[in-house]
Amino acid sequence: MRFLLINPFCPISEGPTPPLGIAFLGAALERAGIEVKVLDLVVTTYSLEKMASLLENFKPDIVGSTSVTMTFLDAISVIGDVKKLNPSILTVMGGPHVSFCAADTLNQYPELDLIAIGEGEETIVELAEEAQRSRNWSEIKGIAFRQGDTVSITPARELIDVDSLPLPARHLVPLGKYRALNTAVSMTTSRGCPCRCIFCIGRKMVGAKVRYRDPQHVVDELAFLSTLGFPQVNIADDLFTAKKSHCMAICDEIIRRNLKIKWTSFARVDTVSLEILQKMKAAGCTTISFGVESANTEILKRIKKGITLPKVIKAIEMCIKVGIDPHVSFILGLPGETPETLKETQAFGEVLHELGGSYGFHLLAPFPGTAICDENEKYDLTILTRDWSQYHANRAIVETAAVKKEMLNEIAESWDSAVISKIENMRQQIAKGEASDDDAWQIYNFERFVFLYNLMINGTIEANGSWYNGQEPSGENDALQTLADRIFQQTNKSRDETLDLLQDLVLRKGLNLVQEKGKISWTWNEYIA
Repeated sequence: MRFLLINPFCPISEGPTPPLGIAFLGAALERAGIEVKVLDLVVTTYSLEKMASLLENFKPDIVGSTSVTMTFLDAISVIGDVKKLNPSILTVMGGPHVSFCAADTLNQYPELDLIAIGEGEETIVELAEEAQRSRNWSEIKGIAFRQGDTVSITPARELIDVDSLPLPARHLVPLGKYRALNTAVSMTTSRGCPCRCIFCIGRKMVGAKVRYRDPQHVVDELAFLSTLGFPQVNIADDLFTAKKSHCMAICDEIIRRNLKIKWTSFARVDTVSLEILQKMKAAGCTTISFGVESANTEILKRIKKGITLPKVIKAIEMCIKVGIDPHVSFILGLPGETPETLKETQAFGEVLHELGGSYGFHLLAPFPGTAICDENEKYDLTILTRDWSQYHANRAIVETAAVKKEMLNEIAESWDSAVISKIENMRQQIAKGEASDDDAWQIYNFERFVFLYNLMINGTIEANGSWYNGQEPSGENDALQTLADRIFQQTNKSRDETLDLLQDLVLRKGLNLVQEKGKISWTWNEYIA
């Protein structure tokens, strides 16, 4: 049994990091004795020809993709290619989007055979095992499938004991490319979300009861991740600070082992205290992200956020006091939004900035599965489109009675312009020799990220990284200069800038040089042992 897992394309603006969910699925399949391969289209160029070659060489029995709402159309397009190339391959999709619109998805997309609903690790193993037997899908909990002209959805699966899961199979994921991009790497210490926010699917996807991993196992994984060369670890729990004793136990174990690693987490402003924050800082936490959503009290009540503005200010002040960077996120376009409430939220963001925090905005995207989508008639909200590719939260796809999409888009565009202007000002300061070292590093790191990402997604190294030398083996520096000569016109950089960025990439062990029988080949160092 061979299983191909696909991580669908996601725009660079989303800040790509190594796919954690795919790695969990891969680990569960491997533990069951199933051969697994991952195609990560976030950092890999894609074509029908490439898929044809992969299917021919790997010969998968099943192809499965994950997806969120924004990536669903890319994911189903790849699934369609698989069926076009080999109709006998079983296709499956999981993730929050299809979990909450399973019947509609199967009715609309005949190329998709099965949907795994909710947590997928146990489901996908049972599915793979049943695929080798009678394919009696009705015996498997937590899936949707066609039965004649109708879609059947089996009973929900019990939530998983998170300590029973194997560690994510990160060896299947091209970590080397992500490390070259200098992104963070993610892990979890728990699953579940006790909060009831009407715009979020976390609670429905992984349950209201938080299930905690053993702190010893958590820190074992942190210690392993600290050896991989990533700048930081993102703890991706919905709410890392949900349970004080769990949070403190992990921090104490990090401190006891004297583990030096930078990490970030998500928290609510009503689940942190000075004691917790001091402990998190001592254990290496550098940044905490707080979802505040709005500065209007009535909107906060309507969306069931359950926080107050004084608690927000207190949390930010405590973070600053202990030396943790607080970041606050807001959602614009929530039910009840008016021009006045938008001004309230923007003004409150500036207050937090003056306190020493940072903040950012997203526009509301009513994802399937959320109360704000499924019970839309209850709220002062008009959903403007079901084009899932537009559900990226950067442009308006909803309106309230008092706020039209143009007003929301104007704020978003103004925010984007301010960021672009700031970057351009920093570039001008660098050119004049007036920039701080920190500003210069931020610009260099940003431009390096964009440069490398474009090399990856455009297949530039694969298309131009090999040539016949026909002479004595070249030194690494000569081979790198030749590579710069071959690609710089495709990079929107000068030849010298391209060479500088390539040299940095080699120093970071992002590229490998192979010389064989007069042929020189540069290849991505995708996998980290």
